[in-house]
Amino acid sequence: MKKILQDLSFEQLKSLTVSFGAPQFRAKQLYEGLMRGKRISDINIDKDLKDRLLETYEDEPVAIEKTFTAADGTEKYLFRLSDGNMIEGVLMKHSYGNTQCVSTQVGCRMGCKFCASTLGGLIRNLTSGEILSQVLVVNALKSDKKSRAITNVVLMGSGEPLDNYENTVAFLKNVSAAGGINISPRNISLSTCGLVPQMYSLADEGLPINLTVSLHQTTDAERQRIMPIANKYGISEILAACSNYFEKTGRRYIFEYTLIEGENSDLRHADELAALLKGRPCHVNLIGLNAVKERDLKGTGKLSAERFEERLKSLGISATIRRSMGAEIGGACGQLRAKYMR
Repeated sequence: MKKILQDLSFEQLKSLTVSFGAPQFRAKQLYEGLMRGKRISDINIDKDLKDRLLETYEDEPVAIEKTFTAADGTEKYLFRLSDGNMIEGVLMKHSYGNTQCVSTQVGCRMGCKFCASTLGGLIRNLTSGEILSQVLVVNALKSDKKSRAITNVVLMGSGEPLDNYENTVAFLKNVSAAGGINISPRNISLSTCGLVPQMYSLADEGLPINLTVSLHQTTDAERQRIMPIANKYGISEILAACSNYFEKTGRRYIFEYTLIEGENSDLRHADELAALLKGRPCHVNLIGLNAVKERDLKGTGKLSAERFEERLKSLGISATIRRSMGAEIGGACGQLRAKYMR
């Protein structure tokens, strides 16, 4: 497998072109072409530099293999990587702009029982350029060339972003770089199952992104049943890391709570969750479970979800039910890839 040119920042790209004996202005041409989602072979630079780059770097690290469109306009992409591996992403259209959900790994090793991404385990990490290229190719497809089509990014696709820490942080810096695709860190959300040491490290990176934590339970014992990572890091440790994140970044944090019938959806759980989070600068996203064929977990009905939400609000907790988008096209992370691999 060749290297990924999109891994490089503009400054690194300048150093590379100079090392090839090309003038610095070629780096600007090259960078602008890459940020428009172009292949190396399609960028207007001299042939000698192009040929030398193609000897070492992938011409098209990420390509759209298939597109699936839901009735609500949500689009699901199956991406093919240059080594033949498959990942997926989602484009969600909102009144405030277009949000793209990206993957950070091929597969996942976290083992959460409600998630399809982890069914085949972790195949490999994505490079920062492979994560970025997902955004670049969709933006190129959807952009009218006058404005950027992708306004928001969520790292909630296949994989645990903080389990691929260095590549994820490099992606965050490159996707928000001025002169590049330049998506504000405040318009980027990262979801983690709770890798506590990496949460502390992220708080020190100077990237005020939105931190989202998959909580899904109110006690360690119950959380361990559905999330193996809970055997390593307890809820109290996660809450302490969240408090540190708020202190360092000034950004309130978000908890994801997938409502699972018979596991965590009783009003008792709402009361416990409210007691756990009372007084914290946080928000709770209540999520309807997208059933995974290989699992026996079932989601709650709409009325149960609304009762849970109302109980949280009555106890002073900011909460909303996340609008379900793209369910009929396997909108939840990992479902499309799992189906394709089968």
